[in-house]
Amino acid sequence: MNNSNDLGVIITSALETMKAEEGEKFDLSKVNLAELSRRTGLSRQKLRKLKKDNFVVKPHGLTGKQKTVTVLTGYTSVIDQLLKNNVTNSEVILERLREYGYTGGKTSVKNYIQGHKDLVPAPRQIVSPQGNRGRRYSSEPGESYQMDWGFVNVDTSSGSTYQAACFAMICHHCGMRYIEFFPNAKQENLFIGMIHAFEYMGIPKYVLTDNMKSVVIERDNMGNPIWQRDYEIFMKTLGFRTKLCKPRHPFTKGKVERLVRFVKENFMAGRVFSNITELNIQAIDWCNRQNDAYHKAVDCVPSEKHQAECLQIARELDRTIEVAFYLCPERRISFDGFVNYEGRRFGVPYWYTERTCRIMRKDYEITIFSSDLSRILTKHDVTWARRDSYTRDQYIKAEPEEFPTAPVKVKMFEVGQEIPRSGFEKFKFEGDDWNE
Repeated sequence: MNNSNDLGVIITSALETMKAEEGEKFDLSKVNLAELSRRTGLSRQKLRKLKKDNFVVKPHGLTGKQKTVTVLTGYTSVIDQLLKNNVTNSEVILERLREYGYTGGKTSVKNYIQGHKDLVPAPRQIVSPQGNRGRRYSSEPGESYQMDWGFVNVDTSSGSTYQAACFAMICHHCGMRYIEFFPNAKQENLFIGMIHAFEYMGIPKYVLTDNMKSVVIERDNMGNPIWQRDYEIFMKTLGFRTKLCKPRHPFTKGKVERLVRFVKENFMAGRVFSNITELNIQAIDWCNRQNDAYHKAVDCVPSEKHQAECLQIARELDRTIEVAFYLCPERRISFDGFVNYEGRRFGVPYWYTERTCRIMRKDYEITIFSSDLSRILTKHDVTWARRDSYTRDQYIKAEPEEFPTAPVKVKMFEVGQEIPRSGFEKFKFEGDDWNE
């Protein structure tokens, strides 16, 4: 019995069997098509066509040709751009295509990736060994988080390019992650990113980081860190401690470095956004999906394990007035009534007479507070344009008036105006004689 699926092999085997049974009487031109159909399972119509070619199976005329329109038509440019950015994970590419309306399956995507591997950049070169084998740093639930910065170049529709900073923090025990984007990596943005991450994941005992300028100044003769003054106050205010890691030593801070690389290769590649608020909304949605998915590296669903174990140790962040000061950086008001924040200028009302104020960006709104956060001065829409954003009562509405800039020395003389006499004055209307 022949178990092959090849049509030529099936027909040849059946004809050889019939020839062995009939002997010399067997004639290929007079073969019994009904018997051959029973043996091969093919229809008589199909066998008649094959009989014209002496039962030689020829390839189909469209063999090797591809359809001009497929389920991927219109989406190949997205896949090509991701492959050029070294994104080859079919799950990530399929998720990105779903955002553009793709309704096909993953098999078509995998086949396309397999046929266009030439678009993927060459792998990095093999480096020399790093030395002896080491042991990775481990910690208990809620004991430590890792944080770091990542940077990306952003191309605008006008043709210019600017650099954005991505703050990343990850739980060392369960892999719970948080990312947020800022225009730069200043210390005030570091504090804002850490507070938002603590609100998302809780406050641990330790935070692991490298030798950032906004964290540590230098080390003393004993090797102990000399903290940056504002960062040391920030640690005491929120109630956590910091551990510094060795440079270029992934055994201690490798998880957050891998997270930064994962964000660059999967979240940032081909990402389109209108302003930094929309980008952060997409980032938190991405974090929620990643935290709710199973990860083989930690052998768990991060959000479930973090809720069950880490949050039993990590503390919840309290929104005190001290925390609010960190979320609202202080800015000096310029002579023309503007404050500079994230590279843009926003107007302040004229009736606010202090020299400084505080400003905060939340969602699609910029809020300007008084220096002591006692009242809201004004609000602006989040804008990524370079033009200034004015407020309604930024200037006094009275008519402008010019005053002399030098002492006035020139004098003139004004004479009093004489009132002309009336013609009725010659008549004497007053007195008793007027009534006679």
